[in-house]
Amino acid sequence: MTGFPIYRPRRLRATENLRSLIRETSLSVKDLIFPLFVVPGENVKDEIETLKNNYQWSVDRVMEAVDEAVELGIPAVLLFGLPSYKDEEGSSAWDDNEPVQRASKAIKAKYPEMVVITDACFCEYTTHGHCGILTPDCASVDNDKTLPNLAKLAVSQARCGADIIAPSNMMDGYVATMRKALDDAGYTNTAIMAYSAKFASAYYGPFRAAADSAPGKGDRKGYQMDPGNSDEAMREIALDIEEGADIVMVKPALAYQDVTRRAHETFNRPLCVYNVSGEYAMVKAAAEKGWIDEKRIVMETMLSFKRAGAKMIITYHALDVAKWLKEQ
Repeated sequence: MTGFPIYRPRRLRATENLRSLIRETSLSVKDLIFPLFVVPGENVKDEIETLKNNYQWSVDRVMEAVDEAVELGIPAVLLFGLPSYKDEEGSSAWDDNEPVQRASKAIKAKYPEMVVITDACFCEYTTHGHCGILTPDCASVDNDKTLPNLAKLAVSQARCGADIIAPSNMMDGYVATMRKALDDAGYTNTAIMAYSAKFASAYYGPFRAAADSAPGKGDRKGYQMDPGNSDEAMREIALDIEEGADIVMVKPALAYQDVTRRAHETFNRPLCVYNVSGEYAMVKAAAEKGWIDEKRIVMETMLSFKRAGAKMIITYHALDVAKWLKEQ
């Protein structure tokens, strides 16, 4: 029938230039945060078996990865550390001579404009693999006894050059404790990116091998969030904002995009998502089998995070995504 339908959406899909004119969501290299694992020792570059094309780096070699990130235009790195010693408290986490602190100093010395984010938790640093001081019966983490150690950790990381401290252990009151400690120590310009809605997820498995952080006994369901609760996630985010969080996060990203969307619509705060190790590993495994087009899958996934409302994306795909964006 001539003239029917009057509006034809396909008109604006006919060419790439037409599609780009009406595209609602875009992805930029400036949206990316590149995670790095730093370890004790010298001349270490060990591929992480569970995170193909990602490595454990000694501090003397980590600049190889940072150099590449800078060349590609990635604006930020997130540092995780394996310490040279562990104890029940995780005291190596606030030792200025440990890998995260030393790597922070090295990166800021060479690239002052690179945003250095440091993960602030204790699972890598404790002998028991939990995210704080255990209760006497070893059944859970003692929230309030852990908070003073988080304060020491935050100040150490800020002192060594971190621009953003990223507490990830989901203790009640952790943001307020760290904000006060940073301000009292004179680090009022050091930001906090809170892992506000961090769920007790099966998607973290490959990371625990990379960071040697699996709990020796039990699990983290007593402090990380129940996967069924999105209303509670909004309450957690609201609390962290009230306590002074500059950036809030949803983790994992892929299976919790409804939470990301709600957070975007509810709170006027910069929002980060963490495209976690299990999400990455599944894509890499399927790509190695030839079952998927890795580039298309990854780029579509990154765009979906932005469409859901994320402003920034922590992803192990960061270097590949940056290269693919240059090709466009």
